[in-house]
Amino acid sequence: MARAATTSDVFNAIAEPRRREILVLLRAGERPVTEVARELGLSQPGASKHLRVLREVGLVRDRQAGKQRLYGLDARGLRPVHEWAGGFERFWTQTFDRLDEYVQDLKKQEE
Repeated sequence: MARAATTSDVFNAIAEPRRREILVLLRAGERPVTEVARELGLSQPGASKHLRVLREVGLVRDRQAGKQRLYGLDARGLRPVHEWAGGFERFWTQTFDRLDEYVQDLKKQEE
């Protein structure tokens, strides 16, 4: 059985834990691949490979700055993930409502 492509869309791209770590790192600002590799303990070719995948699905942008290529987060690419996760919001709201009821009951018992 042929292995399915793992990088064709944003969901597949962020399924890889190292790519999620890179996105978290890039939230703080642009970085060259050497810095991404060093901070995450990756080889430079490994970091480059992950950055290429993230760029191809629109989660990372890059630009040339002198001799370096800087990579930065392009959060617009996370829109499909945000929209998908938003469909589960009512479950989180119900959980918080139950937690609030529990805390209110505890407060009443203390009084």
